[in-house]
Amino acid sequence: MTVLSPAAEAPRRAWLADLPVLAVAVVWGGSYLAAKGITTTHTVVAVLVLRFALVLPVLVVAGWARLRALNPAQLRGAGALGLVLGGIFLLETYGVVHTSATNAGLIISLTMIFTPLAEAAVRRQAPSTGFLGAAALSVVGVVLLTQGAGFTAPSLGDLLILGAALARTLHVLLMARIEAVQDADSLSLTTVQLGAAVLVFALLAAAPGTGATPWAAAADFGPAEWAGLAFLSVFCTLFAFFVQMWAVRRTSPSRVSLLLGTEPLWAAVAGIAIGGEEPGPIGYAGALLVLVGTAWGRRAVTPATTP
Repeated sequence: MTVLSPAAEAPRRAWLADLPVLAVAVVWGGSYLAAKGITTTHTVVAVLVLRFALVLPVLVVAGWARLRALNPAQLRGAGALGLVLGGIFLLETYGVVHTSATNAGLIISLTMIFTPLAEAAVRRQAPSTGFLGAAALSVVGVVLLTQGAGFTAPSLGDLLILGAALARTLHVLLMARIEAVQDADSLSLTTVQLGAAVLVFALLAAAPGTGATPWAAAADFGPAEWAGLAFLSVFCTLFAFFVQMWAVRRTSPSRVSLLLGTEPLWAAVAGIAIGGEEPGPIGYAGALLVLVGTAWGRRAVTPATTP
């Protein structure tokens, strides 16, 4: 029996921690295709209610003691973040209905470019030349990606996903700026945010003219739709959240972020290999530029953000 030295064991433990995080990136990449498969314009709000209402009780039970320890200021801060989170999911889900899963996954990756740009603007610090080059490359990539079938105006779905990327950027900035949530337990913070988002979805579902009710949508689901909903609820939400909590305690946040940054790659793989989407030569070139630009941009800001 071979006994590994401590020096050899450390990289092995790191990779064992990396694999679940990489699995999260894969399921998140597949979430766009799954959402597209079970959602129509008429059922967006209903599907969102069902997706998060299924996992919210699990999160409440798992973190009940720490949830009760939140003070009013922390609850208000987390609730405000939850309203933004609800907007993100609405934009993403309506967007993916009107565009391809490949486009959705790659356009949303612009959050990695928008966030440092917004943070630099808030701090009144000019971004590095390398980062600006990466941002320009990513923008050109998105333009090409959305023109895979020929040069036309971007679709409604593309614009909604772009809005979701901007909303994600706002969410990240608010998490860093709202002092009340800085010391809050991460499980409790996420639970309150999801609860606020579900409340928004439930109110929209009860309003006239917003599509099918959750009960009507659920009644129309077949085995494939229930499987898709379970994938979104259990794997893309519950599994993903707990893996992130587990991983950041066993590896570095930078390493986790790097692995999760492969999400757009898996979105493209799922859309093309499983969904049968065909971006065309121009679209493939754009997808490559987006992936290179976001990777370059992440690398360009790492020295400035790593303690």
